[in-house]
Amino acid sequence: MKTITAQELEAKLNKNESLNLIDVREDEEVAAGKIPGAAHIPLGSLEARTDELDQSKSYVMICRSGGRSGRAAQFLEQNGFDVTNMDGGMLDWNGPTE
Repeated sequence: MKTITAQELEAKLNKNESLNLIDVREDEEVAAGKIPGAAHIPLGSLEARTDELDQSKSYVMICRSGGRSGRAAQFLEQNGFDVTNMDGGMLDWNGPTE
């Protein structure tokens, strides 16, 4: 599984790189703040919502600490998606939130 640190992701966003971010945390966690522009698909809903994703695009998966997003990335990889997991999750994120 490919990984990226929160700092590497922030640097890419600061360079205005076009990234597809998916936050797999629960509603109440996302309500406390998510990375601007990230789509919210709770981990428990991911399998039912894969039709919302485009296999021609790359995705960065995000959660609180990197565990749930790692499981999400593994699931999506097994289903033909190009996915990177953000190690350390939002606990390591120091950038802006919305």
